[in-house]
Amino acid sequence: MSSISEPVNLVSVNTAPERAKRLIGILINDVKDKYNIVHAGNSDTIEGVKPLLESIQPPPGILFCASMWTPEQQQQIQQIARETVPGIRTAAIPTGLQVERGPDAVVEFLKEKIDDVMAGRT
Repeated sequence: MSSISEPVNLVSVNTAPERAKRLIGILINDVKDKYNIVHAGNSDTIEGVKPLLESIQPPPGILFCASMWTPEQQQQIQQIARETVPGIRTAAIPTGLQVERGPDAVVEFLKEKIDDVMAGRT
């Protein structure tokens, strides 16, 4: 566990906050041997992203967009995040993934992306 540093706050943007909390909780548990990630909050609206990001201290290092948003909305959410918290790492779950393949597919997608997200390659 010596490679794990200070906790990284993660926020989600999901219209189903309880599902977001549950799925990100699974991800956090699955990668806890590599990363110290804390789910610090969720916005269920695009308008709520900026105030949420501004309210969390230390500022979030990661933002995940859920799959219910269109690609255009995901782009808008990620842009708001980058303008509000310079250097924040973002990832968008492919639109429709939750509906088409279920929650396990979302968790698997996030687990496949987390190394790139943590390294800032997204």
